[in-house]
Amino acid sequence: MIEVRAPATSANLGSGFDVFGVALDKPADIVRLSKADKTSISVEGAGANYIPEDPKKNTAGEVLRSLGVTARVEMDKGVRPSSGLGSSAASAAGVAVAANELYDLGLSQDGLIDAAAQGEKVVSGKAHKDNVAPCIAGGFTVSDDDTTAFEADFHCVVALPDIVVSTRDARGELPSSVSLEQRSTTVADASHVVAGVLRNDIGMIGRGMRDDVVEKARAPLIEGYDVAREAALDAGATGVTISGAGPALLAVCEREDKPDVAEAFVEGFWDAGVESRAFQARVGDGVQVVKRGRH
Repeated sequence: MIEVRAPATSANLGSGFDVFGVALDKPADIVRLSKADKTSISVEGAGANYIPEDPKKNTAGEVLRSLGVTARVEMDKGVRPSSGLGSSAASAAGVAVAANELYDLGLSQDGLIDAAAQGEKVVSGKAHKDNVAPCIAGGFTVSDDDTTAFEADFHCVVALPDIVVSTRDARGELPSSVSLEQRSTTVADASHVVAGVLRNDIGMIGRGMRDDVVEKARAPLIEGYDVAREAALDAGATGVTISGAGPALLAVCEREDKPDVAEAFVEGFWDAGVESRAFQARVGDGVQVVKRGRH
């Protein structure tokens, strides 16, 4: 038996749509794999009743199929589905790493990311890497065909409103084209995010998270977005963006401002008539093996 901890992640960071991702130190899924002649999946924890246990409909089952192995999978979900915090990616990445250990497959980090991305097709219809890459590599990642991982150590606050936004619905809101000016501005902002990570400059990261293309299209799906965003910025956040497909919002800030930003997020959503919770986090590690033994 192999047990792993698979962290929540935040994709896009505003200007890095489908490319940037960051691992968070909390929350996380616990995934256990044991050898079996046939794949089976059981799920407990946050939103478990909304997660299919049929291996053909679960990201974990698709990952195992792509690797050519079978296993008994037990998940304790700490990352709520349809939250914008990489719930399906945590399942997929956790299973990829656990299966690699359990069956001694010898996959490289890129191989693990590719395998986990296959599971994401079950949810979004495409093998996206923006969540599974940081979930496996940790830190801050830039992914297209390949993934580059950077060590990163900055603080953030996540607000999770009591709203559900599906990945497919969020992708359906995307514009079919952008202007040359929008493209140029987005490239500049994305460059500032990368530079800010490398320089450990939280102000630069926050400024680079601006996005008037994808974020503008998806914001109407999140009731209270404008009020909560402005409240967090007023409380000291250097940047606020929709985490992944939403509805979670991610704010980056200095460590000492985290309590105020968290409170502002909750009060902002409350003023808009939406209940929410906020938690203080920081950039974290990727999937970690926490236990080996007999099941």
